[in-house]
Amino acid sequence: QVQLVESGGGSVQARGSLRLSCAASANTYRSFYVGWFRQTPGKERERVAHILQRSGHTYYVDSVVKGRFTISRDNAKNMLYLQMDSLKPEDTAMYYCAANSNGGGWDIWGQGTQVTVSS
Repeated sequence: QVQLVESGGGSVQARGSLRLSCAASANTYRSFYVGWFRQTPGKERERVAHILQRSGHTYYVDSVVKGRFTISRDNAKNMLYLQMDSLKPEDTAMYYCAANSNGGGWDIWGQGTQVTVSS
């Protein structure tokens, strides 16, 4: 069973916007946390933003997003989103949707969606 499926990546020019979507299975959507990570070749995967599902509280890695990204969810559809505005070439990466099913670690991952920002 595929638990997380990302979509919405693509190529965009600097200062443009993209909205990433992540479709979760019902069980995965009930995870402790759900969130977005990104990775570029040769670098470690880094967290971008996540949501504590119990409360809906959102968390951002300020050094990464600097107020440009917004994470949101649709509980009725088991969907997670990442709105990315004012994109920069350094935002180019593979973006992953992930779930922390029981609070112990990020243990469920999607296949990723590529975002490419050109200058």
